[in-house]
Order: sequence, then C-alpha cells, then structure tokens
Amino acid sequence: MTENLSALATEVSDPRFADLDRMSVAELAQTMNEADATVPAAVQRALPRIVPAIEATAQRMALGGRLVYVGAGTPGRIGVLDASECPPTFSTPPELVFAIMAGGPRAIVNPVEGAEDDADAGAAAIDAADIGPLDTVIGIASSGRTPYVVAAVRRARERGALTVGLSCNAGAVLSEAAEHGIEVEVGPEVLSGSTRLKSGTAQKLVLNMFSTIVMVRQGKAYGNLMVDLKATNHKLRERAIRMVQTIADATREGAVGALEASEFDVKVAAIMLMREDDLAAARERIASANGRLRTALEED
Repeated sequence: MTENLSALATEVSDPRFADLDRMSVAELAQTMNEADATVPAAVQRALPRIVPAIEATAQRMALGGRLVYVGAGTPGRIGVLDASECPPTFSTPPELVFAIMAGGPRAIVNPVEGAEDDADAGAAAIDAADIGPLDTVIGIASSGRTPYVVAAVRRARERGALTVGLSCNAGAVLSEAAEHGIEVEVGPEVLSGSTRLKSGTAQKLVLNMFSTIVMVRQGKAYGNLMVDLKATNHKLRERAIRMVQTIADATREGAVGALEASEFDVKVAAIMLMREDDLAAARERIASANGRLRTALEED
C-alpha cells in the first residue's frame, strides 16, 4: 500500500504562493521573510513538549550520558551542524554530542539515494553507536515518518535510551515511536515540499535549545558567558580575555597573564584572580566544584 504523503502539511502546496515564479526578487524576499517570521511562534507553541524533553536530557547527561541526533537529508545535516558546534563552544569531547546521518558521512555533502528509506540501517546505526540507558537520542524528520529515523528511535528506545522525536507535522509516526514527541507545526513551505526552509529553521531553533540549555545546566556557562570555550583563534582568545576581565573585574594585563598561565582556561584564570589561588589550587577548586565556576567562586 502506497503511503499518502500529500496529506502531510509540509508537502501541501499553499495557494498563497502559486505565483512564486512570477514574483520579483523583492516580492520573493518579502514573501519568504514573512513566512519565516511565523516559525518562532510555532516553536513557542511546542514549548510544553520541548521543556520536559530537555529536562530529561539534562538529567541523563549529568550522569554521563551522550546526546545523539539522528536524521536524513536536511534534518540530518542540521543535527551534524549543531553537534559540531559543541566542542568549540563548550569544550566537550566530540563523542559527547554527535550526529548519525543516514547514508553516512558522505551524505552530509552528497545525497545518498534511498538512505532515508533504509529502516534496517537506522536500527543498525544505533547498535553501532552502542546507545545505552544514559544516552538521549533525538530523531529529526520534517515529515515525521522517515523510515531510517523512526527505526533508529525505536531501536534506541529498546536499548533503554531517552528518545525524542522532532518533526513538523501533527500526528507523526516519529512522535509515537519516541518517549517525547515534539511537533513544530510550521505549515506548508513557500516552495512546496522544500522542508529545508521553515521546517529546517524550526529544527535548528529547537536543537539550539537542546544543546545550549543542557550545557548551561552542566555548568558550561557563568551568567551568560561561555566560560568553557576553546580559545583556538584570535577572536576566541580576545573573547576569553574579555570574559576574565568581566568576571574578575581585572585589567587586560591581569587577565592575559592568568589565561596564559592556565593555557587559556577561562574558569581557572578567573579563580586565580578572584581567589588569589595558584594554578594548582585553582584547578583543584574548579574540579571539586564539578566544573561549575559559580560554585567554585562562592564556596569557602
């Protein structure tokens, strides 16, 4: 029996955009901008489902679990993008937050025909990643019915992992497969069926929440400062200096000195300046606070 994909909101052709090919560039830009502006509201409507999923994810990660995204096509690439930003932003090891892409790494750039329809491969990828009870697996599929993703989520749930299904259609199969179903209903795309548009934007917004919030909950921020960043280039080194100056109310010279002594570890440098600890003592203090700078600074 052939699946009726035309019933999916993300596949519907919206008559409002029927003259797309006749519009001027200015009209096209205005039309797309107006459509994109509806996405944050759709995400907001989904917050009652998003929040408990993030809370559960943060709890498992605090116990040593991993955050794993699974997707095909655009959703898979969005997962890869979000995961790849965690090491430089939060100094996490690459294996802590990572993405599984239907078709493998080469599909990130070049589409692999039929990869998204291979349910067996989706389940096998979960086994290969040795997904376990402390892990969180987020399946991402605009349609909410991609076989590779649905099978991966089902297999992850069988293995005891926390599972989340992120889609852009109501009543998604993916939502039924996951413990937490998140449906961000963005409606038809300006270019019919091109779910890299509003759907892709919605998925990126939600994944931004997951990765950022769980890291903040793990002590990867002090206030709104990303104190666990890796200062791997000039821009990031300058940001680290400014952060230490702000946190410790220090001069630039003092901040640079502490950072150079600590191999540009913002948290250790701030402790050295504020608590007047030497390097070893500062490192011991942040370690005893489980990496949480606020705790380290406030403890006697």
